[in-house]
Amino acid sequence: MNLLTELVAFVVAIGVLVVVHEYGHYSVARLCGVKVLRFSIGFGRPLLQWVSKKTGTEWTISALPLGGYVKMLDERESPDTIDAADLPHAFNRQPVSKRIAIVAAGPVANFILAIVLFGAVYASGVTEPAAIVATPPAQSAAAQAGFQGGETILSVSNASGSHTEPVRSWADLRWKLMSTAFEHGRVVLAARDGASTYDFPLDLSRLTSQDLDDDFMSKLGLEPGGGTLRIAGIEPGSAAQRAGLEKGDRLRAIDGRPVDSASSFIAYVKAHAGKPVQLSIERGGAVQSEVADSDADNNADDNAGATRGNPSNAAPSKPQTLTLSVTPAAQRDEETGSEVGRIGAALSAQAPSVEVRYGPIESARLGAYRTWDIAFYSLRMFGRMLTGEASLKNLSGPVTIADYAGKSARLGPSAFLSFLALVSISLGVLNLLPIPVLDGGHLLYYAVEAVTGKAVSDRWQLVLQRAGLACIVALSAIALFNDLARLIHF
Repeated sequence: MNLLTELVAFVVAIGVLVVVHEYGHYSVARLCGVKVLRFSIGFGRPLLQWVSKKTGTEWTISALPLGGYVKMLDERESPDTIDAADLPHAFNRQPVSKRIAIVAAGPVANFILAIVLFGAVYASGVTEPAAIVATPPAQSAAAQAGFQGGETILSVSNASGSHTEPVRSWADLRWKLMSTAFEHGRVVLAARDGASTYDFPLDLSRLTSQDLDDDFMSKLGLEPGGGTLRIAGIEPGSAAQRAGLEKGDRLRAIDGRPVDSASSFIAYVKAHAGKPVQLSIERGGAVQSEVADSDADNNADDNAGATRGNPSNAAPSKPQTLTLSVTPAAQRDEETGSEVGRIGAALSAQAPSVEVRYGPIESARLGAYRTWDIAFYSLRMFGRMLTGEASLKNLSGPVTIADYAGKSARLGPSAFLSFLALVSISLGVLNLLPIPVLDGGHLLYYAVEAVTGKAVSDRWQLVLQRAGLACIVALSAIALFNDLARLIHF
């Protein structure tokens, strides 16, 4: 049943994304007066086909549903069979500006689809982390503003107090601070601590452009908190096992600092390689019937999650508070190459969340922001893989996509729509890469033509197309290898 769900979800996802991408090319080509000969969903032998009486376009559904194409009238392909009356409608006869618009329309359509899908998710309601602040690092902007951890942020105001906006979730807080951070201004955060509300002036002027490209919230010392952090698993022979940590232990403090955020705990452990730290833990109490099964550890690829099981019939024992000393083992970080601390324990985090529903305009704005954020991150990841700063293991192929399509479909409509939006963005970014045979390669040709006034020669286009095809085959092979490696765990 799971396999069937994955196949159906995968076919639906690919079908939607291909249709949207190719319809972007088709619609702009029609607007530019170019005659479209064929609109094909899939490759290979046609299974269904019909011809539009109005436009003369042949619409086709083919046997291999892993892509599609729009074939336009082009005298370079069949110069002897085109009627003289149709020559003005040939793609190659169009000015370079129209050709750029037609080629760019496919990726743009993918980005528009992502904005619409994310907007629909925001409008229908999403569950997001609550705007509760974790204990900030010393000397961070958040610490200097007076945050100690556990405060719930209620609103954001400008320095003069003339404009105030409510904060509904952590994502909402991030968006509002991002808008102000670009102006390098100051804000006042109103937050509730217990029964009282206080103002916390936050200085954003120290943020650099690089900080805004990265996780600027962490740079400010702001991390979501208020959650419960537990040990989900212990590696045999690890520092955690030697220190006496056990599965199910609740982490309360590290070196006297309250623990309510997985990321801040991991960062602290990383920074103390070979140095003993004191962990305050709570053991016993309510019986933990199930702890998240995760191989996440305190390294760069940590993932934290929590599941909730049925309570045990056994009477809970009184929780016991212990202090354990653990010395993180030094280990080389694959991402940075530096030495970091590791205790060999998987973490399970359960953070407070809120249900948030946005209006149509704000949903569209948030959808556009998230689309831009993911597209920019994807582009940077491609660049890091080219320079060797990121592993090629990050590439995924159709097997992984099908797996995630099935999983997101089982989680519900919102998860599946978010998955569709994510893949649509990836498809748009991939097609904009300046690789011949992709849309980005053709845009590169037309950019050269626009600057020099001369089209790239057919000979050079043929050479570059072969090189581009080799790149695509290589990327596909790596992605397929990664799929198989994840599937059979080698």
